[in-house]
Amino acid sequence: MESLLGQLKRYRSGLIIGGLIGLLTGGFAGFLLGGGIGFLLQRGLSRKLQAYNPQQLFFRATFCVMGRLAKADGRVTEQEIQFAREVMTRMGLSEERKREAIDCFTEGKDEGFDVTEVLRPLAMILRHRSAVKLMFVEIQLQAAMADGEISAAEQAVLQQVFSQLQFTPQEVELLMSRMKAEQAFRQHSWQGHAQPGMDSASLLADAYGVLGVSPEASDAEVKKAWRKLMSQHHPDKLIAKGVPEDMVQLAKEKTQEIQAAYDRVKAARKMR
Repeated sequence: MESLLGQLKRYRSGLIIGGLIGLLTGGFAGFLLGGGIGFLLQRGLSRKLQAYNPQQLFFRATFCVMGRLAKADGRVTEQEIQFAREVMTRMGLSEERKREAIDCFTEGKDEGFDVTEVLRPLAMILRHRSAVKLMFVEIQLQAAMADGEISAAEQAVLQQVFSQLQFTPQEVELLMSRMKAEQAFRQHSWQGHAQPGMDSASLLADAYGVLGVSPEASDAEVKKAWRKLMSQHHPDKLIAKGVPEDMVQLAKEKTQEIQAAYDRVKAARKMR
């Protein structure tokens, strides 16, 4: 949590204005009382406004839901904790922002936490921001897959996410398929770097899955799918639509992965 000194500095305007008003109306005692009231009013108003800030809503919901998913089946695994840490590291969060993310993750783990508390306001501001909704859900699916599989309890939490954000069953099916392919593509790519030439057929199949197309798709269809995914995950577009700036690195990594899959498919097709 932010120190008292840090809070006094952040909300000093309310402190000063309230203190001056108090000084004029009640002397030194009024100065102290007015300063305290001004500080509390500014801090309360700032937090209220922050709660409805699209970027802050996205950030809080991301880590709260991640925490709920991690605890869904009774215990939080080391892989799930490691995934959350990796996300924070990849985002390049400051220590203060990292503590905030950890607080949200911890809040989500609480047995009494209701994910609809963060999903309802998020759904309202993302109603017409499909690319931002997509990024949010992709992060949660990666979190659910962190320990290798999606349990029934995690699936129930994900279903709440899909329902609140109004994803159709068809969209969910395609998304789940793409995310599993991405996980496999990432793993096989790493193995391929460690052991060159290892199972290139599997890597190519994963690449098609990342793009969401079948190997029988035409070149035009493959290119169309690639363009759509690159547009949906473009960092600048996502930030403009409400994704927190400290999550831009996640968007960059996503576009790099999509590009790598497309390059793999193009290279294979040239050799046919």
